[in-house]
Amino acid sequence: MKAIPVEQRAKIFALVQEGYPTRVVAKKAQVSQSTVVKICQRYAANGTLLPKQRQGRPYSLTENQENRVLRYIANGRCTTAVDVEKTLRTEDNINISANTIRRALTRHGLKARIKRKKPLLRKQHRKARLSFAKTYQNWSIDDWKKVIWSDESKFKLFGSDGKQYCWRRDGEALKDAFVKPTVKFGGGSVMVWGCFTWNGVGNLCKIDGGMDANLYRQILSEDLLETIEDYNLDKSEVVFQHDNDPKHKASIVQTWLVENEINILDWPAQSPDLNPIEHLWDEADRQLHQYQVKISSKKAFWESLQQIWGEIKVETCRKLIESLPQRINDVIRAKGGYTRW
Repeated sequence: MKAIPVEQRAKIFALVQEGYPTRVVAKKAQVSQSTVVKICQRYAANGTLLPKQRQGRPYSLTENQENRVLRYIANGRCTTAVDVEKTLRTEDNINISANTIRRALTRHGLKARIKRKKPLLRKQHRKARLSFAKTYQNWSIDDWKKVIWSDESKFKLFGSDGKQYCWRRDGEALKDAFVKPTVKFGGGSVMVWGCFTWNGVGNLCKIDGGMDANLYRQILSEDLLETIEDYNLDKSEVVFQHDNDPKHKASIVQTWLVENEINILDWPAQSPDLNPIEHLWDEADRQLHQYQVKISSKKAFWESLQQIWGEIKVETCRKLIESLPQRINDVIRAKGGYTRW
């Protein structure tokens, strides 16, 4: 905000001394009522009408312009300082540099963050996610202990991660403008299927050349059943989770699940944030990249991934499963939208 000239300050102070209410003085001087009060308070404290000397260079943005910048970020119309700069220039005829805008955002507690990669959520996805969350909001940890979590994932060693940035406050809810929508299985070099339980990780299976319904049924009949057997689980009590990939819904897979009396957890599309196995994939990926210089071949890459997977602690698996009630509550609060998970 620009400093008020001393002459104007003197007139404001004189009107107050004459007994005019601060509200009336503010209207006459065309300033805010709080400005009138601050001028009087400064005189009472220091005996001067001179403005307080600022440290450093004065702000380039007026109060109005700064509020406009914050509004553009808050409503999701702009997500970066460059976006705001272009909008101010083309629509408001205001020429302010992106660096000035960044400083203003920082002063108001916003920080530049990498956009979170999240699946694109359409109206039907949000509705299905909210319905799922309400259905299972009363499940206890003992209920979630029975679930075997599964997923496919691709891992890559090299290449750009395509980071995009946005501005938001610490702890602020994850809005649409703060995420980067993704399509599953884009890029990568090694594809795997894996699962985990309350008792620890299950089998990890490398998939060569892509997966169809027949291969998926084979994985279930070998790796899923072997995991159930290894942990001595009661198959009649197990609840198996997998997503809505077409090969998971194929008739030969559905027939196999019925014949083997495997209970299925109804699953909403576009909901990796509800599946705790995603955190195991992320942890495995981080560890792979920590010593990627030691990996010289695809075979070594797969062997390293197997080792990392096998070393995941039971406590890690249990902590993730214990997070399910909070994940469910977050989906309900977001009305089926994006969550922090």
